[in-house]
Amino acid sequence: MLALLRVIAAAAFVGPALVIGGTARAGLGQPSEWQTGLQQSASPVMDNLVAFHNFLLVIITLITIFVLALLVAVIVKFNARANARPARTTHNTLLEVLWTVVPVMILVVIAIPSFRLLFFQQNVPPADLTVKATGKQWYWSYSYPDAKFEFDSIMLQDADRRKIEPEPPRLLAVDNAMVVPVNKVVRVQTIGADVIHSFAVPSFGIKIDAVPGRLNETWFKATREGIYYGQCSELCGKDHAFMPIEVRVVSDQAYTAWLEEAKKKYAANPPRGSGAIATAGLAP
Repeated sequence: MLALLRVIAAAAFVGPALVIGGTARAGLGQPSEWQTGLQQSASPVMDNLVAFHNFLLVIITLITIFVLALLVAVIVKFNARANARPARTTHNTLLEVLWTVVPVMILVVIAIPSFRLLFFQQNVPPADLTVKATGKQWYWSYSYPDAKFEFDSIMLQDADRRKIEPEPPRLLAVDNAMVVPVNKVVRVQTIGADVIHSFAVPSFGIKIDAVPGRLNETWFKATREGIYYGQCSELCGKDHAFMPIEVRVVSDQAYTAWLEEAKKKYAANPPRGSGAIATAGLAP
């Protein structure tokens, strides 16, 4: 029995450490092989989500171990061999109060940071840039209202993807990426052109539905330059798995250069089926 309790106690500390430590093996901006944790954070929202996730993981692990210990105690102490004459106790006032009050207190402890995080996610701060993402079957269109241009973003086929160095991830790379500057608040407005889609980029901690006839919005502030991938997270039809999102976070100078080229390239062109890559000033 003592050895079993030692194993349970060790699991209480080792289990969360292994899962939390797995976050370090997760990639920045894209999934990684053998990934066991969340993708690395690149925004304040995701920082808070990771912290809340780890906090809940500790609570859940402790509850699971406590329940397991109770089950083991019941099996060992109250089996027929050890308890030939079972007790006739049917009520215990203190115990009944505890198993009502303690879960309520745990829920309150969880609810306070949960509501705080929800408010932080939903309260869009003053934005430096607005991008409208329209979900279509089965690709995304991005509109920059302030610059007055729009373009389509379609998944690269394997033959086109292999021509790029370094080779981008399969089923995630697109021909025209959404480009934003680093350390700027980006308001993302979403809408669906046909069915319900969902705009999700894990490293930014954003996921919001794109609903036909309704304009939803969320925000992120990318704290590191790089390429970040996401996908439509709503079952939107037969090509749902081929509707990726690619966001390139660049310096202010690179963004200004891209913006000037994009204005010339897309302002006079209809958005559908452009197929060109605007990469002025951007490193692959």
